Amino acid sequence: MLRQNAIDRRSWLASSGALSLATLLPTATAAAGPDRFEFCAFIKFVQSLPYPVLAQRIANLGFDGIEATVRTGGQVLPERVEEDLPRLVESLNKHQLNVTIMASSVNDVNNPLTEKVLRTAAGLGIKRYRLAYLRYDLSRSIPAQLKEHRAQLKDLAAMNQEIGISGLYQNHAGATTVGSAIWDLHQLLRGIPKEAISVAYDIRHATVEGGHNWPLNLELIKPHLGAIYVKDFTWTTDTHEAKNTPLGEGRVNPRFFEMVKDFFQGPVSLHVEYLPRAGVEENLKAIEKDFTTLRRLLGVL
Repeated sequence: MLRQNAIDRRSWLASSGALSLATLLPTATAAAGPDRFEFCAFIKFVQSLPYPVLAQRIANLGFDGIEATVRTGGQVLPERVEEDLPRLVESLNKHQLNVTIMASSVNDVNNPLTEKVLRTAAGLGIKRYRLAYLRYDLSRSIPAQLKEHRAQLKDLAAMNQEIGISGLYQNHAGATTVGSAIWDLHQLLRGIPKEAISVAYDIRHATVEGGHNWPLNLELIKPHLGAIYVKDFTWTTDTHEAKNTPLGEGRVNPRFFEMVKDFFQGPVSLHVEYLPRAGVEENLKAIEKDFTTLRRLLGVL
């Protein structure tokens, strides 16, 4: 039954001009002034804070909102979304903050929690959620898997439009991660309305996987762009692995921010992931420091 509903949704997406979510997403055009950016803090390493305390601390740092973790292992568990997400939103609203993006476990309409999570979020005024990653099986045909993933995303896009919420797919480094190459996202999202599913372009991961060609990948995916994700990294000399660093101290090219200023308006999510075991207070200090760097790079201090 679930599969039949998915097929019906996909047909609805292809044939109807029903619900337009154009107001949910930014347009990739230049706009004057700092208000064109909606700054949010990814709260992964401070999610242990009680909702009211989290809201107060993030508001004190000057953000517009948060990228909340509403997922397995997150601050709000998917099975408790109806009980706990309203409490988080209420705490944020008291400090004029919002859930700018909801980092989720959602990527399949056939998961029994998908519709409940998305309807609850949309009902609370949350406009965007980040999808959980799709994966490649390197023992199977990549084109065949792209066909399967595209069908999966089309079903989800139709559900998003039906409910009134927009999905974001983040490019992420990794040999088996769908989206690490960027070109696959361009192919997968062809014909899917940007208002239903768009891309959260992560410059850290784009640089890890793309080296010097991140501007090419950015230009390729620009028509599908819905958010900017910001963090930095360097290469270790011993293991040749990518290691997260404070913003502005790694390999991410500052020219990226000059380019973003010229065309983008919408959510900018700051990810501080280089102190995973340092505790809440150290991570909050790092968020504050990197947020200052981010605003300087974007010229909005």
